[in-house]
Amino acid sequence: MDIIISNSSGEPIYEQICSQIKALIMSGALKAGDALPSMRVLAQQLRISVITTKRAYEELERDGFIESYTGKGSFVKAQNQQLMREEVLRQTEALMEEACGKAKRYGITLDEMKEMLELIYGGRDYE
Repeated sequence: MDIIISNSSGEPIYEQICSQIKALIMSGALKAGDALPSMRVLAQQLRISVITTKRAYEELERDGFIESYTGKGSFVKAQNQQLMREEVLRQTEALMEEACGKAKRYGITLDEMKEMLELIYGGRDYE
């Protein structure tokens, strides 16, 4: 499992870990029942505090992406498709808010945004 931490990002490290693990689960790279590295091993691999990995795993468990068992470890939880869809919608909405804010600041009209969206959405093949 490849997780890349950016110290220059304004995003806290535990959130970077959460978002990357969520993305791996949503893409199917991590499947239900797959074991995650222990908090200690992940902390060593990333050269960060175990407290940070613990916080990330707690957040992932709270959001329903993983389940942890004392003495056994943490595993990818079977995903509720509606939960997965909600997470993707939330992430997409956040990206669109960012794009719309930038467009408004630079005078790009709603019609221009719609045209760009139609070209991007219809013209590229995403998996």
